[in-house]
Amino acid sequence: MATAATQNPPRERKPSMGAPISSLMQGPVGPGYTRPKHKRTFTGFGAGDIKSVEASIPEPQREAWRKFSASGFKTKEEFEKEFVKHVETTLARSLFNCDELAAYSGTALAFRDRLVIEWNKTQQRQTFADQKRVYYLSLEFLMGRALDNAMLNVGLKDVAQEGLGDLGFRIEDVISQEHDAALGNGGLGRLAACFLDSMASLNYPAWGYGLRYRYGIFKQEIEDGYQVEIPDYWLDFNPWEFPRHDVTVDIQFYGWVRKYTDDNGKSVSSWEGGEIVQAVAYDVPIPGYRTPTTNNLRLWSSKAASGEFDFSKFNAGEYESAVGDQQRAETISAVLYPNDNLDRGKELRLKQQYFWCAASLYDIVRRFKKTERAWSSFSDQVAIQLNDTHPTLAIVELQRILVDIEGLEWEEAWNIVTNTFGYTNHTVLPEALEKWSVPLFQNLLPRHLQIIYDINLFFLQSVERKFPKDREMLSRVSIIEESQPQMIRMAYLAIVGSHKVNGVAELHSDLIKTTIFKEFVKIYGPDKFTNVTNGITPRRWLHQANPRLSELIASKLGGYDFLKDLTLLNKLEHFIDDKDFKREWAEIKYANKVRLAQHIQKTTSVSVNPRALFDVQVKRIHEYKRQQLNIFGVIHRYLAIKSMSAEERKKLTPRVSIFGGKAAPGYWMAKTIIHLINKVGEVVNKDKDVGDLLKVIFLEDYNVSKAEIICPASDISEHISTAGTEASGTSNMKFVLNGGLIIGTCDGANIEITRETGEQNIFLFGNLAEDVEDLRHAHYYGKHELDPELKKVFDVINQGMFGDQSAFSSLVNAIVEHGDYYLVSDDFRSYCETQDLIDETFKDQDGWVSKCITSVARMGFFSSDRCIQEYAESIWNIEPLDVEK
Repeated sequence: MATAATQNPPRERKPSMGAPISSLMQGPVGPGYTRPKHKRTFTGFGAGDIKSVEASIPEPQREAWRKFSASGFKTKEEFEKEFVKHVETTLARSLFNCDELAAYSGTALAFRDRLVIEWNKTQQRQTFADQKRVYYLSLEFLMGRALDNAMLNVGLKDVAQEGLGDLGFRIEDVISQEHDAALGNGGLGRLAACFLDSMASLNYPAWGYGLRYRYGIFKQEIEDGYQVEIPDYWLDFNPWEFPRHDVTVDIQFYGWVRKYTDDNGKSVSSWEGGEIVQAVAYDVPIPGYRTPTTNNLRLWSSKAASGEFDFSKFNAGEYESAVGDQQRAETISAVLYPNDNLDRGKELRLKQQYFWCAASLYDIVRRFKKTERAWSSFSDQVAIQLNDTHPTLAIVELQRILVDIEGLEWEEAWNIVTNTFGYTNHTVLPEALEKWSVPLFQNLLPRHLQIIYDINLFFLQSVERKFPKDREMLSRVSIIEESQPQMIRMAYLAIVGSHKVNGVAELHSDLIKTTIFKEFVKIYGPDKFTNVTNGITPRRWLHQANPRLSELIASKLGGYDFLKDLTLLNKLEHFIDDKDFKREWAEIKYANKVRLAQHIQKTTSVSVNPRALFDVQVKRIHEYKRQQLNIFGVIHRYLAIKSMSAEERKKLTPRVSIFGGKAAPGYWMAKTIIHLINKVGEVVNKDKDVGDLLKVIFLEDYNVSKAEIICPASDISEHISTAGTEASGTSNMKFVLNGGLIIGTCDGANIEITRETGEQNIFLFGNLAEDVEDLRHAHYYGKHELDPELKKVFDVINQGMFGDQSAFSSLVNAIVEHGDYYLVSDDFRSYCETQDLIDETFKDQDGWVSKCITSVARMGFFSSDRCIQEYAESIWNIEPLDVEK
């Protein structure tokens, strides 16, 4: 086949007339075909091009354009005009059939139009400034609802509220019509969303790049206590995206590599054959708060390069295969984290990652080439941040572009690559560090496998020169793991290919340097490794989620400046003894608890008492996050209540234990935890002896919008991971910023929250990270006694108190028989004693409110704005753009 491809002149697919052609992707990609050229029509100009085009337009034409140029609404009447126009013309509805969904659509389109104006101006400003940009690559962007965020960021929510009121709608009902964007699952994606908000709010030239999942991860339903996954059809109507059908990139898979010597005697590698899938860009505007800057999130959708439909196959009666190419291509961007328990699932996940990285790199390189700078200045103009290991293939892809397509020498190209990338690590769990098998790579990405081997050789040679007497180090740090089959260690590749590696909390950053990456610290020195403790955006997680609390704080601080400088919250400590302030604070908390209680009643039919202590653990379900420790503690509490006299029960603090979160479809143990929580809830919530003293709630399909209801209502939130396993956590920050307290282990950002808020305002328990390995060793090789109170919990589970005991045997046996890797038994007594302390502390409501106010006042450090400034200064080396020019 290779011979035929070289003998026959390639047939070129012709671009549309007049479209500019990039020289980036050249060379044959299949038998007898060249790669289709990348076309730009909407946004293909550089700063110099725009000036020359502008100069060529006669002044009368420019004046006419300026005269009718779009401008965003500012007043209530202008909003109402935009709303009615969109309902009548865009939606083809009228006054008589404008329901709440149509009202949401009209409102969203009115705000979208306003954002687009600023979005276009932002892109023009950034193009003219021609300064360094940052590109944030994340497989997840857990954005939440966009309308409320847009209203608040542009400062026109009050205008919309009044306008909607005139038109007969409540703004809360309109906002609730929006589907959450299903582009993420947990903290990784929400962090990326907070970072996009901060980059725009701080005026940094930045783009996000991700995948446009048609179904997200999944919509979670609970049936008979079990998690059931169904598709999440969130894209039925999405006014916040702009399809860029002119921005397409052809992505290659499979095939073979042809090596030959060119006319200059240089050895050249050409990736040929295989299959082409087309990436189509969809753009989402990201507005900054109190700034005209509106940055861009570009999401890639997959489609068949050959088109949606094969007419010849259809006419031949092959109806299913006529659309087979399109269906196969579309699976790439269908679902977040496809189940990789099967080999086909592993291949699909790797396909996803390369598809997104290759399309994003193509776009980034194209934008750089418009500037006509030398390649040596690439890393002076471009910073790319890898959010975990998922986008690590971007390192290999950029090296391939520079060497194979642009013709740079290997070492020159590699120097550019390593100066461009930064890598954020999000886990110390070895099993969570991605590895891909060499045979899978060989089949799917043959040229990239060769480049990875070259990178590894180049790296190991440098290690050998530095440590000539430590030959064993080579196997310990090799990107290729010598197993059966050989595996590619993506985290190692990310370290070797980046100039900075950061953890996301102080403990986490110390742990990666002393455990999983300690050999690399020896090789590169400590300066390559740094820490940027995570943060959250106060615009969404205080101002949007808890508007009454935000308003109360603003009334004491003289305005909303704290939303751009969260350290201003420290002035709240002046009001710690202000009785009126504390009373209003407590009233706001109670109102938020009533709102959550109503949501619980509506969704679960369980009635809970808002005066009870609301104990919340909502996050991804995983053994290391230890939802099992929480539910075992709930069972322990239930047994204790059942054994009490009526008089003893009167002294108890009523409690509502609230859980939420999704388990990965293939993660059986996490699903078992969900099942046990629901079965315990069925028993406890119907027990008339217990009544309001204890309720157990599982809120299905946890997402950002539900978090905005839950966080403001929390009294205590649980962040109880095994010490040394949670990189940072950001939900802990959201709960404290909303006036709740924490029960947690000395793990992740809990440690820094304790340092900022004070030990007296957080409830810590459990073993420390430095003790974990010794305890695990004792479980396996020494003597380990099960805590007697935990044994009672297991006894009632095994006796069938919560249904078929065999359904929970894996959960119990993981602790009793299989080493209790996550140290549930070791921390159980400390956990229960700390919960008792919380009960007693909560009884003094005045003292409790003081703790909450103090904690909020000291949360200034945990802003994502501070994070982005640290990244900008210590990793990206970029400057904000002056928007006043």
